[in-house]
Amino acid sequence: MEAKGTAVLVHGLWMPGWETWLLRRRLEAAGYRTTGFVYPTVGCGLDENADRLAAFAEQLPQDPVHFVGHSLGGALIVRLFERHGVGRGGRIVCLGSPLNGSRPGRLLDAHPLGRRIVGRCVHDLLACGGCDPWNGMRELGIIAGDVPLGMGRLLGGLASPNDGTVAVEETRLAGATDHVVLHCTHMSMLWSRPVAEQVVRFLQAGRFDRA
Repeated sequence: MEAKGTAVLVHGLWMPGWETWLLRRRLEAAGYRTTGFVYPTVGCGLDENADRLAAFAEQLPQDPVHFVGHSLGGALIVRLFERHGVGRGGRIVCLGSPLNGSRPGRLLDAHPLGRRIVGRCVHDLLACGGCDPWNGMRELGIIAGDVPLGMGRLLGGLASPNDGTVAVEETRLAGATDHVVLHCTHMSMLWSRPVAEQVVRFLQAGRFDRA
């Protein structure tokens, strides 16, 4: 099968990257090359990691380069395009990403110990009030979950609907191309077949499947 470009998968807070394995396999089965970008979610700031991601993307083959980010990884991708952009074709999908900020993150970040736990990336995202409205440089699709099972609920006050960690409203970003809510939790979206199918659909067509 002819490759349809490279999909860069970017993991979320505290994650090692291997948790995207099943999603990567499904993207490969659909004809995409895949690679993972691993970054220090706690020890480095949002801008520094965005610069690292830009340098990583520049080393990839000169064909369409798509980006798929889970949770904080999606916010990092958006920050990449706020700072750099990537001068070739491709689309972006964010999965459960707190693009408008994160209530659990704010609660932890408000205290010195909690700030050390969530780290510099989340602190920077919250300090700037979330991501800027999308500039339309590329088509951007956002998938949110509505099964409220996750660690974020332990801190309380998470707006409904939510995926247990991120509220649906926190995933919305002005200017995004498309947004869809699927029946999954924050983590299960990484191994959900319907989520993978919607990711493939957006990478192919720039829109989610509403059928």
